[in-house]
Amino acid sequence: MIDKRQVYEYLVDFQKRNLPELIKRDLKISQTNKIIAIIGPRRAGKTFFLIQLMKEFLKNGVEKKEMIYLNFEDPRLININFEEIKEVIKIHWQIYHGSGKYLFVDEPQNVNRWEIAIRGIYDEGFKIYISGSSSKLLSKEISTSLRGRSLSYLLLPFSFKEYLKIKNKEFNIKEMGSKEKSELLGLIDNFLDFGGFPEVIKEDIKEEKLRIIESYFELIVFRDIIERYNIKNSKLIKWLIKSIMTSFSKEISINKIYQTLKSQNMKASKNTLYNYFSLLENSFFILIIERFLFSERKKDLPKNKVYLSDSGYVKLIEFSKNLGKKMENAVFLELIRRKRVLEKITYWKNVQQEEADFVINESNKVKSIIQVCYDLDNLETKKREINSLLKASKELKCKNLIIITFDYEGEENHEWFGIKGKIKFIPLWKWLL
Repeated sequence: MIDKRQVYEYLVDFQKRNLPELIKRDLKISQTNKIIAIIGPRRAGKTFFLIQLMKEFLKNGVEKKEMIYLNFEDPRLININFEEIKEVIKIHWQIYHGSGKYLFVDEPQNVNRWEIAIRGIYDEGFKIYISGSSSKLLSKEISTSLRGRSLSYLLLPFSFKEYLKIKNKEFNIKEMGSKEKSELLGLIDNFLDFGGFPEVIKEDIKEEKLRIIESYFELIVFRDIIERYNIKNSKLIKWLIKSIMTSFSKEISINKIYQTLKSQNMKASKNTLYNYFSLLENSFFILIIERFLFSERKKDLPKNKVYLSDSGYVKLIEFSKNLGKKMENAVFLELIRRKRVLEKITYWKNVQQEEADFVINESNKVKSIIQVCYDLDNLETKKREINSLLKASKELKCKNLIIITFDYEGEENHEWFGIKGKIKFIPLWKWLL
């Protein structure tokens, strides 16, 4: 039964509260009549993104009383069922004399069958924005639940551009002296090390940064996975998470993990491992890309490359500072942020196990092939990266070849066994900005 007094208090509190100042995110959303869903990992800033949208409406002349914000993690709304969501809106109308046509909904998946209420409210002409962190708010789930009424946007932790905004730093990358360059390299080193979660960026003390990252990790593992899906074998899923974290930016094979478990006398079926892996992906703890294949029929291959939604998680398990892997992870996340509607991001690997990190494909045409390499001073490493890039170039018929480095910039012509190509070397900081 809805507690009208509590709901009244909640609605009035929101109207009286000043919306906080915030760093404007770079995510652009379309002007559309569809329901807008902002999805992504916990603590990436989805609630603040909804507030950013509210402030834009206010700036354009929409009165605040026209906006209804429902946060289903607020204790006053936590026990509401889907049939009562409309009752909450009616209470707002009673308080504000019929005003209220913009609905902002945070963590709706906490309400069982929420989509039924949202569909009905949308059909009455409301403009609706929702955000959440659960597998129930994946694009495919939303498309099914809301039956073509929605568009989904993925909001990740802060990009390096947004990171600099929080730090209140600006650089003219076309004209930088040695002092500015050193400062910028120090900032990108810190960004790769601790990641892009807003709360972590704002904290200056290293130990506190680590404590925040650890609390996020515990929140995702226990609340979003173990509690939500009532997982009994918490030891197994923790082991799987650590295994994945040590393998980020690499191919991962559930079958290989299964064999490792078997050799250690840990009991688990392959189906359980696949299920747990899916839960980690659904919680946005990890993101995956497939291997580039010409034939769609071969898409059932079990190996994918796995990346972390934030490189800061690596601090929980790292024994050495692997900047190369963190650079690759940062490039992947930035490619996801920049991804166009019809683009596909894959990786390339041949039978000789030579690899190109990222293949950008649009409308069945490869637009660019990207390698990420930290240590170009090592001639063997440089030769290996270039040769793989040239082989991928020939097979995929693409001449736009890029190697993202930590700080080296230039263009070089290379040839390997008759395969020729011009390779552009771009520093990570320049590519990110």
